[in-house]
Amino acid sequence: MGIHVIKIPDIGEGIAEVELAGWHVKVGDTVVEDQPLADVMTDKATVEIPSPVAGTVIARGGDVGSFLAVGSELMRLQVEGAGNQKTDAQADVLQEKSLKPAAQADVLQEKSLKPAAQAASSGADEPSAPDTAPVAQQPVEHPLASPAVRKRASDLGIELRFMHGTGPAGRILHEDLDAYLHGRGGTAAARTSYIERNSEDAVPVIGLRRQIAQKMQEAKRHIPHFSYVEEIDVTELEDLRTQLNQKWGEQRGRLTVLPLLARAMAIALRDFPQINARFDDEAGVVTRYGAVHIGIATQSKAGLMVPVLRHAETRDLWSIGAEISRLAQAVRSGKAERDELSGATITITSLGALGGIATTPVINRPEVAIVGVNRIVERPMFRNGTVVARKLMNLSSSFDHRVVDGIDAAEFIQAVRMLLEQPAMLFVE
Repeated sequence: MGIHVIKIPDIGEGIAEVELAGWHVKVGDTVVEDQPLADVMTDKATVEIPSPVAGTVIARGGDVGSFLAVGSELMRLQVEGAGNQKTDAQADVLQEKSLKPAAQADVLQEKSLKPAAQAASSGADEPSAPDTAPVAQQPVEHPLASPAVRKRASDLGIELRFMHGTGPAGRILHEDLDAYLHGRGGTAAARTSYIERNSEDAVPVIGLRRQIAQKMQEAKRHIPHFSYVEEIDVTELEDLRTQLNQKWGEQRGRLTVLPLLARAMAIALRDFPQINARFDDEAGVVTRYGAVHIGIATQSKAGLMVPVLRHAETRDLWSIGAEISRLAQAVRSGKAERDELSGATITITSLGALGGIATTPVINRPEVAIVGVNRIVERPMFRNGTVVARKLMNLSSSFDHRVVDGIDAAEFIQAVRMLLEQPAMLFVE
């Protein structure tokens, strides 16, 4: 038997270190060739590292959230044959023995936990329906549960030794308490609405969430934001969008508001190049771009990411809509490439139906502007002396006041407003 050391690969783009975002295997697991071992994260994307060989995991290179240098050790596998260690056979054996305690500790810990798990599951079967009282189970002398779960169970008058835990090794979770309460009659929410809660959950800020936190902190530290909110009458725009979807939706795809806004911004930015820009504040250089690369802030399970709609100035509404949909799907499925997540010159952010009345979006540094979309509401308006129902939407935008003057920001948003309120202008070159 030999030892195969797997190292952090060179991901390119001058990246010197990565953050360990997640493990797919643990010490003692047997893996096969090409099986995913871990996820590592750069400032551009998450990369999955597969196993180049088959073997058994005997050591891991760090905890989730730690930073590992490119070329450092990610994992050690025990493999058939000599492995890839550049030592003689005796040194391999000694190293293997030095690494085994971690694996043995895991096995011993697992064995020590098994009796509790077996005892917790050795009672009668689970109740067949959630609205019946749980069948009494064989008591567990030392049930596994966190201090917070124990405190809550005590407050509720629940004896944990009669409960069956669904966590690792039979550990009792908050969800198990909820299920127990539900089984005894009434919903858990109804029975716990007025219960004092003192639980505390410490959640490490790691992975994408840490990157988001750092970027937001840097943006607010470096950029003097100022916001400009304008109300847009989108009644005609919504009528046009409805007609386009009725006529072309099946063949070309259905349009949302975002493609129309992106098209309006691409047109308006021709006259405001200082807003379609990126500011290198360390070098003191503002780079203005002819190409309009619009970042589309997109929520995923992991957090907020900003894929880039490239060359919006060359695309029609359906091309913009299709590309936005493709990018959103790539982000939400975790398949967005690194080059799809960088290079924006201005960003759109939207909370859809949750958009509120006004927002103060944070600029995606080193860009100098971001346009936020709020929800559309129907309200009475005066038009030609008559009160009529109109569809209104606010645009809440933020600008970097170091390089964008207030008058330029206001004129840019007014140009976008004119295009959205007279949507036929979106088709005029």
